[in-house]
Amino acid sequence: MARVPHADNPFLSPSPHLDEYPPFDRIRFEHYQPAFEAGMREQMAEVEVIAADPEAATFANTVEALERSGAVLRRVSLVFQNIVASDSTDDLRNLEAQLAPQLTAHYDAIQQHAGFFARLQEVYAFRHQSGLDPEQVNLVERLHTDFVRAGAALSGEDRARLRELNGRLAELASAFGTALLRDTNDLALLVEDAADLDGLPIDALEAAAQAAKERGEDGFLLPLVLPTQQPAEADLTNRDVRRRLHEAAISRGRRGNQWDTRATLTEIAAIRAERAALHGFANHAAYVVDDETAGTTDAVTDRLLPMVAPAMRNVARVRAELEELLHADGYDGPLQPWDWAHYNEKRQATRHQFDPSSVRPYFSLDKVVRDGIFAAAHQLYGLSFHRELDLPLPHPDAVIYQVTDEAGAHMGLVVCDWFARDSKRGGAWMHEFVSQSKLLGTRPVVTLTMNVPKPLPGHPALLTLDELDTAFHEFGHVLHGLLSDCRYARTAGTNVPRDFVEFPSQVNEMWAWWPELLASYAVHDETRQPIPAELVENLLASEHEGDAYGTLEILAATLLDWAWHLLPAGTRIAPEDVDRFEREALEGFGLSSDVVPPRYGSTYFSHIFSDAEGYSSRYYSYLWAEVLDADTVEWFRENGGLTRANGRRFSDLLLSRGGTVDVLAATTEFLGREPRIEPLLARHGLL
Repeated sequence: MARVPHADNPFLSPSPHLDEYPPFDRIRFEHYQPAFEAGMREQMAEVEVIAADPEAATFANTVEALERSGAVLRRVSLVFQNIVASDSTDDLRNLEAQLAPQLTAHYDAIQQHAGFFARLQEVYAFRHQSGLDPEQVNLVERLHTDFVRAGAALSGEDRARLRELNGRLAELASAFGTALLRDTNDLALLVEDAADLDGLPIDALEAAAQAAKERGEDGFLLPLVLPTQQPAEADLTNRDVRRRLHEAAISRGRRGNQWDTRATLTEIAAIRAERAALHGFANHAAYVVDDETAGTTDAVTDRLLPMVAPAMRNVARVRAELEELLHADGYDGPLQPWDWAHYNEKRQATRHQFDPSSVRPYFSLDKVVRDGIFAAAHQLYGLSFHRELDLPLPHPDAVIYQVTDEAGAHMGLVVCDWFARDSKRGGAWMHEFVSQSKLLGTRPVVTLTMNVPKPLPGHPALLTLDELDTAFHEFGHVLHGLLSDCRYARTAGTNVPRDFVEFPSQVNEMWAWWPELLASYAVHDETRQPIPAELVENLLASEHEGDAYGTLEILAATLLDWAWHLLPAGTRIAPEDVDRFEREALEGFGLSSDVVPPRYGSTYFSHIFSDAEGYSSRYYSYLWAEVLDADTVEWFRENGGLTRANGRRFSDLLLSRGGTVDVLAATTEFLGREPRIEPLLARHGLL
């Protein structure tokens, strides 16, 4: 790779744009590697200076000094992480694979630096006697935990082995993500005859035709989304096409080709178990949960396992009803996984006069964003969103908004990237280009990324119910980052325990169905008529009876993650035994179902295998946080709902505080009592 002159590399100095927004008009591929190399050198030199300081260790010359370090590396890393996930190329993926172990080694070198750790130990020992305020004490404790868990307190031999394991994990995680993206793209289902796509809404049919055209194919292409169940399964009347789509989804990463992920994921699980043993833990799950709000693996299983039996009963009950509809259509034999969504829609139509596909014309993306998501944020938090046209885009599909508070003061930027493309990994997520930090004087530049099928030019993007909920959910993460009011980036925004981070985003989903908001944004795209009250009542009635499939699929994924990471050190599952391991693990938890597969199979479980840390042993976070979410939703309903006073309380006590406080204590303060599990059980029909 040709070297880029220092003056020509935009990462080596602060961006001239508002909020240090990245200068995408100047960033080129060849800038990344030199910036990473320069950034690592710069930060390591800064850490050496801190460690060699002859003055006694203080919060300012040790902890704050570390927080200030690594400016170049911070700039290039945040941009690179976003771009490689949302608009990747072969060059970017190859560079990611090359950089992953180098970056891991860099951070290991800092967190295992004996001289620096000695100074941090000194600040930590006297944190309560040195006049630090609570936020500073919290940061010292957080950093000390980070360094200990990174191996700073281990013996020299164990530290060296830990560095080897971490480097290999970084390589494997990158390889898993690359293989999954390529296999997912390769397995998109091509259908030649439009008649075989009967039932698919016209806009989805047009999107499939456009997707095929962009790949140079004749016919219609159904790209795969990350979860096992594919949205088109609900609409397609052709059972064989539904089967082919389902089988494509579950075959990702297990076809024995160059993109097979089984050897990668089994090595990841084995290395994580060995790493946990180095730290003195029985398994990776115990190591992870020790640093989360749950605290112990027993606390997690005590909450999850009681949900299994009632969830299985709900599935059995609904399955019997769906099989009656299947047989009424002239099919013999049992219901299959690819039948569930289709016949569940028929069941909904019979029981509640509700067809989920009939509501899509009411959920135009533009109106959902403007009159739903943004309107809720305005009413709750006083935020206003203004389209920003003067900043360069990371991708032509992206949209940038400047955010102001109720006094008109500038707060930060939000970058929304809604549409699916082959270069974007599956799923939906929030990230940042710039983190909020009073110490560094930076305001948040937050991203929201989804995979909504891109409509034809001049046509609106119409959201499914799942996409609607996901949009509100991810914007809850955006608000968590945007409303952050913390001194230090390490504990700002979404830098909270992973089993808490989903809580604010899950709470934000409730506003999708708040009546006054729904009346504003749910307007038929063609007739311009508001969504009928009867349709909303039927929709909510169908939701309130409990989602048997959704509850079981997320429980199965959660416990599958658990199974991989309860393995003790020295255990290595053979790649060819992955299917058997999955089956036996779920049977062991009492969760074996031939009709409801896990939300993610192991070979495409991106949450736990495509990131060196990610959600491994933390996928339970969604259900764990939902206990708080369901109870908080009840609190909002009991206290007037969508009001500025309620939003101010939620922001002041939770969203703005990031990880600077005990998040469970803050939630208890918000609720005015200890959280209850009953609202969650009622939501899932498990009472």
